[in-house]
Amino acid sequence: MLRKKSLIQIRIFILALLFMGTGWGRNLVGSIQDVTEIQVIAQYKEKKGEMLFLQGMVEIHYKAKNIKLFADHITMNTETKDVVAEGNVVLQMAEETISAQSLSVNLDSTEGMLQEVYGMMQPSIFYEAETLERKNEGLYQFKKARITSCTQPVPRWNFSSSKANFRKNDYVEMWNAVLRIKKVPVFYFPYMRYPLHKERATGFLIPQLGYNGRKGLTYTQGFYWAIRRNMDATLNLDYYSARGVGGGLEYRYLFPKGTGGQLNLFLFKFKSGVNATGTEVNTNANTTADPSNAYIVRFFHNQALPLNFNLKADVDYQSSFDFLREFDNNFKRALISNRRSQVFLSRAWSSFNFSARISRFETYFKQIDRSLISQSIPEFNFTATRVKLFTPVYLSFNSSFSSWEYGWESAYQAGTQNSSQSFSFRPEISVPFTAIPWLSLESSVSSNLTYYFQSYIPGTKKKVNEPLLQKTYALNFELKGPTINKIFFNKKDEPKLKHIIEPSFAYHYESPMPFADRVITARGYFFRNHYIKYGLSNDFLVKQDLGSRTIFTLGVEQLYYLEPDESPNQIYKIDGETPAFSDINAYVRFPLTAKHNIDFSAYFNPYKKMFSSLRVTTRLGNPTDNAFLHLNWYRSINPYIIANFFSRRHQFGFMGGLKIPKLSLETQAEIDFNIEEKELLYSSLMLIYHYQCLDFKIDFKIFHFREKPEIQYRITFGLGNIGKTTDFLGGGLGF
Repeated sequence: MLRKKSLIQIRIFILALLFMGTGWGRNLVGSIQDVTEIQVIAQYKEKKGEMLFLQGMVEIHYKAKNIKLFADHITMNTETKDVVAEGNVVLQMAEETISAQSLSVNLDSTEGMLQEVYGMMQPSIFYEAETLERKNEGLYQFKKARITSCTQPVPRWNFSSSKANFRKNDYVEMWNAVLRIKKVPVFYFPYMRYPLHKERATGFLIPQLGYNGRKGLTYTQGFYWAIRRNMDATLNLDYYSARGVGGGLEYRYLFPKGTGGQLNLFLFKFKSGVNATGTEVNTNANTTADPSNAYIVRFFHNQALPLNFNLKADVDYQSSFDFLREFDNNFKRALISNRRSQVFLSRAWSSFNFSARISRFETYFKQIDRSLISQSIPEFNFTATRVKLFTPVYLSFNSSFSSWEYGWESAYQAGTQNSSQSFSFRPEISVPFTAIPWLSLESSVSSNLTYYFQSYIPGTKKKVNEPLLQKTYALNFELKGPTINKIFFNKKDEPKLKHIIEPSFAYHYESPMPFADRVITARGYFFRNHYIKYGLSNDFLVKQDLGSRTIFTLGVEQLYYLEPDESPNQIYKIDGETPAFSDINAYVRFPLTAKHNIDFSAYFNPYKKMFSSLRVTTRLGNPTDNAFLHLNWYRSINPYIIANFFSRRHQFGFMGGLKIPKLSLETQAEIDFNIEEKELLYSSLMLIYHYQCLDFKIDFKIFHFREKPEIQYRITFGLGNIGKTTDFLGGGLGF
């Protein structure tokens, strides 16, 4: 049986040894001192040939290995340097001190066996074991051991194991490990690996345990694999007792010149007879495949290529939108029903840019159970930005080739999706004027040549392979100013506040497009921009030591369409007339500090005399601060089609957190409320309690937006250098 000695007593004993050094027995009767490299001190000494027998507060100092050995009785072979010690044994080396009842060790190799051991290893790992076999200076093997990094008399936590291996400055691995909080066993690990350094280390992560009202008992276990310095991976197991089991992989890699990326895979196997929403499915004998299984693929890659080309790939695909909505614990991601996949090749040099893209985007609308799909197969762009011809004239151009498809998923299935191919070239000559500090003018003229490979038969929506060349031009003038400012002074006649007023005016003209009814567009209709835009901005700045800081911004702007029937407003009518004015856009910003700001924006419809959009956003601090608060209120409505479900949105969001160091407590809360539907969408509360070398994390979430409201509890804890398992379906898959 192991002696029941507290670790705090061991530390006192060890420190006493360190302070007393070799002072033991210096003046004791019978002490002996050799003049060789091994120094011996004892109350009694007897030598028979190569064997040396020592008793009574024995000390051995072996300078060659920087070893000090203390015991009641020691037998040593002076030739081989094999040592057997018994009674209050203490073995002291450069970076460790071991207390044992007995030991058998070779002083040269430091290999040997110790019985009933207590000790400390760098960095601050305390242990006790029935036996300890020292294989070499870097590897130990324990049997029936307890290990912790806590220093309390009763450790906050410890692992007990049937056997364990210790690799110096690397790891401790344990078999049949039982985690105890205080003296209470809380978890069993068939195998456990504990890293001893702050660098990345391969091993199991601390699991998450929880309960879900609809999915049952939940268990999430992660395994971290430090593959190389430039790549690693995390493997996850997600178990829901009422729904099934899932497995995930997160693989990250980084190479020179910015090449790198991340691959995330997740597969969920549902229990027989249920699907993502918990609805029973038909499992008759004729079923050849289980339709309730789900998977997620997310991939991002950035590749540096020869000749300064760059390749990016981005994939976000899930087999089931219902699965994402019902299982993803990231609220904002669970409500976004999108799939995307694209490959993007680009190169930039001087003022020129080239890009090529193949893409597919899909958006699912749950209210009507339909998906809208857009594809570019492929799309090429070659542009030039502000190539100086002569002062002050600049040339820009944009050329592109596009082959696209667009339509509902049902149209793709029937092969009737809208599609077309076109090539366009748009040169532009611009003349900026900035000679007057309080006034700037940007004027430009451009031409747009577009060649469509297909077109509609005149007066119909029937597509034919008849090319169509369209030639248009555009004029653009943008004026900012005259800028007016006023400086306010304090009582000391020092500048205190500066108010800047800047009006703006713009005129944009696009020539009419001939045969516009023959042009194939994804929207199904063509519009052109011929408008006047006017606005006014106000900025208030305060004086600071190294300059000034904006404390308040107010702006307003509006468009007036000179050809409203061909403008984007053409789909809306008021008493049979197309509205010429756009909504009035007003915005207010209070940038209090770099971490604190308040923003307000509004769109007001002058015809319906109502706000079409209102938004208030408050950001006070960041989640890493001791206190933070984020608020977001948003309301929008299309005043022309108020009755349409998709035209209305009214929502409120809150997120805040507080750290209380005196109580060793952190807390965060989040709420999202749909005011339009008068329903709570999501609410969560997280608590973290730091208890010296141990911390507890508790998550409480309610998913009101799911098929049926769902309450979820999760708990995990942190131990020293062991990382926590993250929720694979709760934020770990984003880029």
